[in-house]
Parts: sequence; C-alpha cells; structure tokens
Amino acid sequence: MNEMEKQVYFDKYNRQLHILGKVLLAVSFIAMIGFSFVAGIIFNAMPDLGGFLSGLLNVGIIYYPVAIVEFLVYAPMLGVGGSYLAFLTGNLTNLKIPCAMSARELSGVKPGTPENEVISTLSIASSAIVTTIILAAGVLLMTPLQPVLSAPVMQPAFNNVVPALFGAFGLKYYLKSPKIAVVPFIIMTLLCIFVPAVQSNTSIAIIPAGLMCIGIGAFLDKKGKLGDL
Repeated sequence: MNEMEKQVYFDKYNRQLHILGKVLLAVSFIAMIGFSFVAGIIFNAMPDLGGFLSGLLNVGIIYYPVAIVEFLVYAPMLGVGGSYLAFLTGNLTNLKIPCAMSARELSGVKPGTPENEVISTLSIASSAIVTTIILAAGVLLMTPLQPVLSAPVMQPAFNNVVPALFGAFGLKYYLKSPKIAVVPFIIMTLLCIFVPAVQSNTSIAIIPAGLMCIGIGAFLDKKGKLGDL
C-alpha cells in the first residue's frame, strides 16, 4: 500500500470516527441531562426553571471558556478518535493526556501522523477501561477501606497526586528542550505564586504558556539554534 492509498484509507477511517463520535456524544449528552429531568418528574422534584438557568449561566461562565480552550489544545494532540474518547470519558488533564503522551513517547510516533492518532485512540481507550475497572473495584471496596482512606495521614498524598504526576511527567520535556521551557516555566511558576487564582484555571493558563513556547521556538529556529536543543 503506497502513501496515497494509506491517506485515502485514513481519511475514510476518520470520517467514520466523526460519525460514530458525534452519535455517541449526542446520546451521552441526552442520557446525562435527561436522567436528571426524568428523575425530577418521577419524584416530583423539578427545580425552579429560572433558578436552574441562573445557576447554569453562572457555572457556564467559568466552564465554557475552559471547554473551548481544552478542545483547541488537546484535539490536535489526540487526533479524531482520541479526542472523541477523551472528551466522552473525561479526566483529560488527570489521566487521558498523560496516558496518550506516554504511549506516543514509548511507541516513537510523531504528533500529527496517522500512527499517532491510532496510538492515541488505543491508549485512551485502555485508560478508560482501566479507570472503569478501578472505579468498580473502589465502589465494592469503599466500605471496608473507608477507615484507611479517611485517615488524616493519607490526605496529603491525595491532595498531591496530580502535581506529582505532572511534575514527573513534565520533567523529561523540560530536560529535552530547556531553552524553550525555562522562561515559560519561571513565568508561570511566579504567576501561580503571586496570583493564586491561576492555580484553579490551569486550562486557561496553558494558552499563554503555549504561546510563549511557540514564540521562543520560532525565535530559536530563526536564529538557527533550534537544532541544538
């Protein structure tokens, strides 16, 4: 199979993924939203529509921009199949993105290639399956393990899982391209220290950090120093 035939086959594969992904997202959205309304009607516990819309608007102001930013940042990284799976199953920042990037590094594929999209889709699907199994086990073992999980000595560990994960995961990228990473790293660290609100809006903070990396990379490339990284 030559490159043109591969591209034709891959385009057909992506079109099928778009159809399946849109259908599953629509069904999931209706199921998640519809369950609340059906339960409210059955148990005669429907909320006031005005209060519901007001609360939805207040929450939406925060989450809608974050959702748009995450889509713009993560979709090119994950590809078609990986994006649909990741946004459908959730936990992008905590699980899906680190899993996809680790799989890409281990397999040696390049971003933006068909191989990367296949690896991304398989890794995110595997992550979703493993997460489901662990959650099921957690529900079954919740009562027996409650004294251990609620122990004060365990709380610092739970509070630092995500920082520890991304600190270890990001270190190799800092070491790989220190000239690109050092300035955004210092600026964003100082920003998080002096403007604590940034810590709860990391999805938005990705944009200026990413733009800085792109700008520094373009500058180094223009100077002919990008190959030294």
